[in-house]
Amino acid sequence: MVAIADQHKTGTLLDARQDARARESESSEYMPYLPAHKAPEIPEGVEPDLMVWAETVAPGGYTHKRVARGTRIRFTDAKGDACAHVLIYNAIEPIERLNVADTVKIPWQAYLVDGHPLLSGEGRVLATVCNDSSGHHDALCGTSTRAWNESKYAASASHGAAPAGAALFELGAAKHGLGVRDLPPSISFFKGVRVASDGDLQFTGGAGPGCHVEIVAEMPLIVLVANVPHPLDPRSDYIVGPLRVDAWRGHPTGPADSQFTAAPEAHRAYLNTLDYLAAQGIA
Repeated sequence: MVAIADQHKTGTLLDARQDARARESESSEYMPYLPAHKAPEIPEGVEPDLMVWAETVAPGGYTHKRVARGTRIRFTDAKGDACAHVLIYNAIEPIERLNVADTVKIPWQAYLVDGHPLLSGEGRVLATVCNDSSGHHDALCGTSTRAWNESKYAASASHGAAPAGAALFELGAAKHGLGVRDLPPSISFFKGVRVASDGDLQFTGGAGPGCHVEIVAEMPLIVLVANVPHPLDPRSDYIVGPLRVDAWRGHPTGPADSQFTAAPEAHRAYLNTLDYLAAQGIA
């Protein structure tokens, strides 16, 4: 086995600088584009100057961002094997965060589709699902845990061969002053799950390369993303592909949008959101 010291010469300041720059070049594929409008693949129809976030998340990697109200965030399954596990928080008061139970209860729909509001436990809409070309998502299983990955892959460490989603969420959460107790169940994009008539959970896989889904931030958000295999993925190997994330300034859901009044419960949730933001001087 080659020793770390032999792989990376860092004995002098100049050697350390050269080594750091070499490794940065090797990993540049998975570095955020700075500034975002310099990204090579800006979504069609989006003005470059509106871009606020652009990066490709590595297989087994994670990312995080604080975004403004009205920001549109597009996740793209670049090669057909990404699985975007997502948590969102009210950036003003992070104690308010995604509540999966309310997210499936308010629209009377357990499967995430266009127009699906993502609810907090306060009865407010944190974000809304829109512009979905995949249709393969999951709000039932959450992400992978250390125990699950140890059992399936014999590894789970966040910097190891088979990072667990929960471990990566902990890293992202820590960047925003949040800890393990602040991590609720997440939702997943690009790998579907359906409930059979006997109650069994059935994995339906993905929709293929190039599919995307967007969410629009209905209030300032903290967004955590872990790109790891879905817990029900039947493949024995740790298989996950690159995940593209693009975000740009846009407009939140308003009374003129169909989802605002799609159901009485959803309408109330959007009104609760506007009431909260008005009191904060935001809406």
